[in-house]
Amino acid sequence: MIVRLRLFMALAAVVFIMAACTGPSAQEEVYNHLEEAVEKEEGFREQQQPLVKLENEEQELYEKIIDLNMDQFDKIQSLSKEAAGIVEERQEKLEAEKESIEAAKEEFNEIKPLIDELDEEQAEAKEKAEELVGTMDSRYQAYQKLYDAYNKALEHDKELYDMLQNKELAEEDMQKKIESINNSYNQVIEANKEFNEYTDQYNNEKKELYEALDLNVSYEETEKSE
Repeated sequence: MIVRLRLFMALAAVVFIMAACTGPSAQEEVYNHLEEAVEKEEGFREQQQPLVKLENEEQELYEKIIDLNMDQFDKIQSLSKEAAGIVEERQEKLEAEKESIEAAKEEFNEIKPLIDELDEEQAEAKEKAEELVGTMDSRYQAYQKLYDAYNKALEHDKELYDMLQNKELAEEDMQKKIESINNSYNQVIEANKEFNEYTDQYNNEKKELYEALDLNVSYEETEKSE
């Protein structure tokens, strides 16, 4: 059976109540850019449930295919073409996800020049902001690894369904391809784990930064998918 990924949502949704702000404008701008980055990742979050749905649909088709024998080759062809179409849909969702992540990262980068503008009395906040920048950079790099791994897995999926169009396909070749697919999804799972760890670290550090900036905010966290 092919390993299927269940992606986690990237960032907790934030419901904020900002106290009357008497601090410097840099403080407000840092806050605004961080929350705008959350908004720009909304596209990433929106792709998760549709991706899981497509993965499940493809898995169902795959299980139907492997239950067939070569006397039912026409059915194998039909189902594998349908599964290949789902792979294309997953690819589209992946690209939309990546576009959203990149937009959020670009927005986040706007806080970097603002860190030096924080008051000397906000030394702790500066330190927390610098830590957050490092974590966000690591998180973004982890996402790139996740994207590459998932993209490679999709390529293997597509190759498998192309192979299934060939009536002379050797069982040995099919098994090798399935092994490659499973290995690819294992890499996806590992990359996803790393991404989630950096996401949790980022969310914790962002809260610490807000505390250091004396911002009064409350959070409403979204649940992670299985």
